Amino acid sequence: MAQLLLIEDDPTIRSSLSRALGERGHAVSSAPTAMSGLREAVDARPDLVVLDLGLPDLDGLEMLRMLRAVSRVPVIVATARDDEAEIVRALDAGGDDYVVKPFSAAQLDARIRAVLRRLGSDSSGDESVTVGELRVDPASREATLEGRQLDLTPKEFDLLHYLAARAGQVVSKKELLTEVWQVPYGGADKSVDVHLSWLRRKLGETAQRPRFLQTVRGVGVKLSAPRDGEEGGKR
Repeated sequence: MAQLLLIEDDPTIRSSLSRALGERGHAVSSAPTAMSGLREAVDARPDLVVLDLGLPDLDGLEMLRMLRAVSRVPVIVATARDDEAEIVRALDAGGDDYVVKPFSAAQLDARIRAVLRRLGSDSSGDESVTVGELRVDPASREATLEGRQLDLTPKEFDLLHYLAARAGQVVSKKELLTEVWQVPYGGADKSVDVHLSWLRRKLGETAQRPRFLQTVRGVGVKLSAPRDGEEGGKR
């Protein structure tokens, strides 16, 4: 049984979803505002949060960023904003998945089970990953390079961890969209390129002078330890 927190300001939706998810075996608590939801998420430590973006006291995306600063709890974003840019912003802010309103309780339940199953079966677990002088620790969500902590956003950390856990393997951008951004459609997406660019800068490299992140043209990107002579690259 999963302990769920539903942050939703509409009392009718909040009540019906709480009842329907409870009937499906979950224990559900709820909050009508962003700040009360944030307090509940920190104090009660639920297994998963369902977060409505249209909250009365604070935009849901801002609340999600605040939550991500203090918690790794999985979050499914529930939104009436169905355009691609809004969905990408929600995922970039730290969402693990999203559902577009209106949705059924059965659909939400399936998403909840999928997110919990995916996170619970993550082959990398909470073990730290070391690639050369780079160390990525998913338990503390910290990454260090030559002992110096890197200042990463939640999505930059997720991207770095995903690549580091598959060091030496070429990962396609489509796979990154699906597994890191949880975007269930293919096609080009600039979010991957932009985040890779930001990540390169923080790793002390550029696309023209890579150290850890190697682009394989037409295929994807791989993370590997720098070759001899590249360790002392300027950062």
